[in-house]
Amino acid sequence: MKYIKIPFLLIWRLWFYLLMIVIVLILSPFMLVFSFKEEHYHIFWKVARILSKVLIYGMGFRLDFKTEEGILSDKSYMFCPNHTSIMDPFVLIALSKNPIVFVGKKELAKIPVFGFFYKRVVIMVDRSSPKSRKRVYQMAKKRLQDGVSMAIFPEGLVPEEDVVLGSFKKGAFNLAIEFEIPIVPQVYYDCKRLFSWNVFKGGLGTFRVKQHQFISTKGMSIDGMESLKEKTFDIIYNDLSNDKKYMKDTNRKK
Repeated sequence: MKYIKIPFLLIWRLWFYLLMIVIVLILSPFMLVFSFKEEHYHIFWKVARILSKVLIYGMGFRLDFKTEEGILSDKSYMFCPNHTSIMDPFVLIALSKNPIVFVGKKELAKIPVFGFFYKRVVIMVDRSSPKSRKRVYQMAKKRLQDGVSMAIFPEGLVPEEDVVLGSFKKGAFNLAIEFEIPIVPQVYYDCKRLFSWNVFKGGLGTFRVKQHQFISTKGMSIDGMESLKEKTFDIIYNDLSNDKKYMKDTNRKK
């Protein structure tokens, strides 16, 4: 059985990249046209959702989304999901009808083709540069309008396989307080288990996602950043650590 499964996984992984290339080539004219002007970002987002859904369902996955509070179309939010897999951004895009601007590492802009669009729709940050971090605030202020939200994976990187939840960086919470937008904690239970960075792991299945009740930042000062970060961490950590499938299938320990 082992020898049957591994070749299947390798072919399946190859299909992921082939599918990605084909979708990008087909949709790139639309993505190019609607990525140059910020007023067209809502249209770009619709194209990005098509890409994400084709990729998710084309890989044999399904989505099971539960939410404790709904998103309003005319408000902005700070989405904070746990980071588990390369599939995470596609899941977030597929689930959100309202456009979201990501804040991400500048290094990803070097990836061929992907990097071209990445630079146009992501606020890039160099964590080692105070000047770069200041630019993030300026760009965020400009983009947070007309119902556009932001998304940051607060762990920064995908943690090791046996880590329930990596420590959070403060960027998402500083921005949320600065612009008084609520934190939206999202829990991704299955992305790493079903589509791990390890090409010899994974398989078809359902991505379960839970969107918790929002955490208000209205009237909060920057002094409350740490408590806001800890509260968000605790919500996501407790949810993950109490999910038997998440803990068992990935051999994590509390």
